[in-house]
Amino acid sequence: MENKNDNAVETKTAKSVKAKSNKPSFKTRIAKLWRDFKSEFKKIVWSSKRNTFNNTVLVIVSMIVVAVVIALLDLGFAKLIAWLGKLI
Repeated sequence: MENKNDNAVETKTAKSVKAKSNKPSFKTRIAKLWRDFKSEFKKIVWSSKRNTFNNTVLVIVSMIVVAVVIALLDLGFAKLIAWLGKLI
């Protein structure tokens, strides 16, 4: 029985050594990473200047509207709390 276990351990060790030896070098992996990066970068579809401008204006207007709504709510709650304070 010990012989089978020893063979299993040796087989696993041999497989792990083979797996490490088949691993590509650091330089090869970096080169592949760079090639993949360039190919993915070519797939990007950039927005037009007009579309980017329209989206920027939309975001700025939305921010102003939300800021005004929050300011009005803050003012209203402040007045409500002041009024409740006068009742007590």
